[in-house]
Amino acid sequence: MDDLNLLQGLRADAPEPDAARLAALRDRLTSATAATVTPPERRRLWQPLAKRVLLAGTVAAGLAVALPFTRPADQTRPVPAVHTTRPGSVQLLEEAALVAERRPFRKPRPDQWVYTKTKDVQPVNGKTTISEQWMRFDGRGAALIGEDGELQVSDLPQLDPGDDDLTPQQYYDKLAALPTDPYKLLAHVAGDKHWLKPLMEDGVPIPRDPVPRDAQAFRVLTLYLGQGAIMPPKLEATIYRALAKIPAVKVEVGVLDADDRPGIGVYYEPKGQQITTRYFVLDPQTYRLLGQRTVWNRDEYLLGNPKPSARKGSAWLRADLAGGVVDRPGQIP
Repeated sequence: MDDLNLLQGLRADAPEPDAARLAALRDRLTSATAATVTPPERRRLWQPLAKRVLLAGTVAAGLAVALPFTRPADQTRPVPAVHTTRPGSVQLLEEAALVAERRPFRKPRPDQWVYTKTKDVQPVNGKTTISEQWMRFDGRGAALIGEDGELQVSDLPQLDPGDDDLTPQQYYDKLAALPTDPYKLLAHVAGDKHWLKPLMEDGVPIPRDPVPRDAQAFRVLTLYLGQGAIMPPKLEATIYRALAKIPAVKVEVGVLDADDRPGIGVYYEPKGQQITTRYFVLDPQTYRLLGQRTVWNRDEYLLGNPKPSARKGSAWLRADLAGGVVDRPGQIP
């Protein structure tokens, strides 16, 4: 096994009514999302670790892009439009919290593996990529399905967690230490200086643009929300309740992920239309994260280029197709 080739496959870079009202709301939402609808800094829990390995063995990847193990899918397709209605954000997020805190959960063993399967659709050409990856909970191994369709497994070195090189176990410990009171969690993530430190590329610091506290809170909470199989249920519930307390957080019903599944889009919309709207799409019944959808509200131009990098109406899409904890790489939950 050529470990360097494997590592090159790694790429680096989100309320409280009574029960009767909640039941009625759930029924309305289920009906709405079942109707016919017309047809992008989230990092996977091991991606900071994978990025550090890649930087050590090859070249630096783009800092702001989440880059999983990937293999091209056979098809491309046009990006569909979104047609939605808008229910009450606070009530819906409270319902999501009530469901989340009842989820069964068991902390993985150090020798178990965290599995994910994702699908991404690019905004310019609709190119689709499917990725399947495994990371050992203690961070000692990684696996992927290569372009040849074969499983590739490699040992990983122990890395310094000081630069976000977190194993799944270290990330779990970080999540488990967060407050489960929504007000305390919101204050923690909004003022966490970790997210204000300059990014590093080839040892050179890249300052971050100033971010309003509410915008930072939304970004960090949704980053945590994407941690899937290692997310403690009480924290997931607290995240939904904290999101509900951010005034500019809203929801839309019928937002499609990269697999054309309609769900509940949670997004941040401060005053004044942003260049993009980024939705975190929840399953309308289980409230688990289905994926993401970022829509361009107007043409975007980068680095003085007269040609837009993305046009109004285009979208970057992601779908979390499967995930869970298994006993060995190659196994599917």
